[in-house]
Amino acid sequence: MKFVSAKLALIIAIAIVGTSLIAQENPAPAPAATARPARTIMIHAKKYEFIPAEITLKKDQTVKLELTSDDVEHSLEVPGLGINSVMKKGVVTEIDVTPTKIGNFKGKCGKFCGFGHGKMHFMVHVVN
Repeated sequence: MKFVSAKLALIIAIAIVGTSLIAQENPAPAPAATARPARTIMIHAKKYEFIPAEITLKKDQTVKLELTSDDVEHSLEVPGLGINSVMKKGVVTEIDVTPTKIGNFKGKCGKFCGFGHGKMHFMVHVVN
């Protein structure tokens, strides 16, 4: 009986060591790293314009947008890129954008800010 117990213990030990060696040879994949912004662009809103009014981004390159208002509350909406962010006076709101398609994407102020509100246009050019 001792011989059977010793054999069983040896088989279990080999199985544990073997499994451990296989795990070391084939480690689990590392989690994907979050894309770090390649650059930062500051965008100001004020009655009745965005400064700058146009920006150019590269496809698949993450950029940090720092948004702020110089007067009243505004918002930046660029539906084609999924951007919709409030811009409060004196507060910097940061958003990361990674465009996945090339083209020209129209934006606007999404919060009524006065009689010139309809003139608040923004353009994002995405290039290769």
